[in-house]
Amino acid sequence: MTDMTDNGNDASNTALIERIVRREWDQFQRTNNEGGRAACQGNWPVFNQMRTSQFLTWPEPLLTSYLDDLTEADRVGRNLVTEKYGRMMASTAPAEYRTNIEPYIPRLSGDRIAEQERIIATQVAWAADFRARYPKLGMAMRVLTTAEDTAEATSFETYLRGELGTYSDATLMLYGRMIDDYTTAGRNLTEDTIRATVRLGGFADLAEAEAAQ
Repeated sequence: MTDMTDNGNDASNTALIERIVRREWDQFQRTNNEGGRAACQGNWPVFNQMRTSQFLTWPEPLLTSYLDDLTEADRVGRNLVTEKYGRMMASTAPAEYRTNIEPYIPRLSGDRIAEQERIIATQVAWAADFRARYPKLGMAMRVLTTAEDTAEATSFETYLRGELGTYSDATLMLYGRMIDDYTTAGRNLTEDTIRATVRLGGFADLAEAEAAQ
């Protein structure tokens, strides 16, 4: 697998990532937040950095498939960002989720949920490993597990579950393949993603960013 965070990404991937992040941002702007517009909806620089750092770790076929998901969603009037946050509420606001969200979003099959949970278990373990090795950077991350969710704080696990739930079957298949490739190579996706984040933030590497916290 190409390490996008170490080798840089070619022009086609750069263009794909820019298109994906812009489409997500547009959908984010159309996401209604209970209590009014959220402050983060006006912070393009942080949104761009965080989302770009995630996609820098993705291979081109996965980027292309996810861009297709976003394009199709716009075509049919779906908002994948709204759905992502809605799915998170299954944990953070379960009564509201059951009444106001679950009936209006695509229902996932048992096999689909099982594959998502397989991926999530791997990624939660990677995130825990990263936090143990880089505790200062880890403190800046979300809380780790769904058991730690509150009405005000959404965990890494719950956020990931919400996001995976919005992917098409084709995109999830490619995403699962990437996770398997990472596992085979003995690599950690959380580490690669945060390495990309700190580089975009001006640090040379994770060690420098950790020391600066």
